[in-house]
Amino acid sequence: MPENKRTYLTLKDHSVSKDEFQLLHNKELDMLETYPQPKGQKLSEYYKSEDYISHTDKKRNLLELTYHKVREISLKKKLRLINSFQSESKTLLDVGCGTGDFLETALKNNWQITGIEPDENARDIANSKTNNAVHQSDELKELKPHSFDVITLWHVLEHLPDLDMHIALFKSLLKPNGTLVIAVPNFKSYDAAYYKGFWAAFDVPRHLWHFSKTSIVKLFNKEGLSLINTLPMKFDAYYVCLLSEKYKLGFMNPIKALWIGWRSNRKAKHTNEYSSHIYLLSNENS
Repeated sequence: MPENKRTYLTLKDHSVSKDEFQLLHNKELDMLETYPQPKGQKLSEYYKSEDYISHTDKKRNLLELTYHKVREISLKKKLRLINSFQSESKTLLDVGCGTGDFLETALKNNWQITGIEPDENARDIANSKTNNAVHQSDELKELKPHSFDVITLWHVLEHLPDLDMHIALFKSLLKPNGTLVIAVPNFKSYDAAYYKGFWAAFDVPRHLWHFSKTSIVKLFNKEGLSLINTLPMKFDAYYVCLLSEKYKLGFMNPIKALWIGWRSNRKAKHTNEYSSHIYLLSNENS
């Protein structure tokens, strides 16, 4: 175990392997780290499940139907958000784009799009929607520096190994005054505290990192990216609670999930600690 990091929680992978992991608290950054962290091919094995929802367009059950309904609403909000940035060329990079629905939405609204997606099946689906605008992960480093007005990572940063390298890379790909959009779960939310080891947004070991507001500011400030706004993702609480109830009880419990999700959002009105946040970061120092 790494030195100077205490165990915050011991939990298991509920969705694929049932393997046990620890969350270690990095006090300096106020961030949790999954331990041990699988690497390379071993890590990819933890994504091999038909239930890994961001890699499929299937609608087989209540959970998947809920996910897709929420996604329809979220896509409209995401588009309004990136359209609010002042950008004449409208160049967008979406990292970890999954099956490409956000890129497809942006393309239809006159954005010049590029996507990165490591999963081959998801990438094939995304390319069928985006005129082959989606590339493999190793092509990220080959993109032209300072070529994007907006870079988005929708629940992707928590999956990326070598955080410092990736953050520096995103900085280099942004145009001067470009905007980086980071959406991540918040381990300081009420629903995280309520479900503890059953909180679906921990999703170990696929989620390598678990962020607080403090950690986002410190990590990105090191690369000269300044936080300009933090926005709540209120729908996330309901979906995460629905999945957390399934992990806790072994079956769907939608009434309880809606109740805890509602309580989480209500408490966040006072604490500003929502289940997930969107962080807007500016490259204004370039």
